[in-house]
Amino acid sequence: MSTDALLELEKVSGKKLTLGNFIWSIRMCDEINQADFAKKLGVSRQYLCDLEHGRKSVSPKKAKQFAKKLGYSEKQFIALAVQDTLERDGIHLKVILKAA
Repeated sequence: MSTDALLELEKVSGKKLTLGNFIWSIRMCDEINQADFAKKLGVSRQYLCDLEHGRKSVSPKKAKQFAKKLGYSEKQFIALAVQDTLERDGIHLKVILKAA
């Protein structure tokens, strides 16, 4: 997903894009309830709820697994997971991933 697309998503949602609210957006667009979507991801409904509301974070490895299960860009999910971790720790840097 391009930087322009991310900025547009933030503009539409009215808040900074996190992995949790990106996953929430995907779930809403697919019109799937939390319980069914949690099963799809292989997590509990409570964990998904906590993730969507910013109470839980995801490791880059888990973000990659989620992306694969949902058919989305692994790079984007990993970047959002790392960005969330930095923000949570008060480190205000922008994550841009490049293939090694």
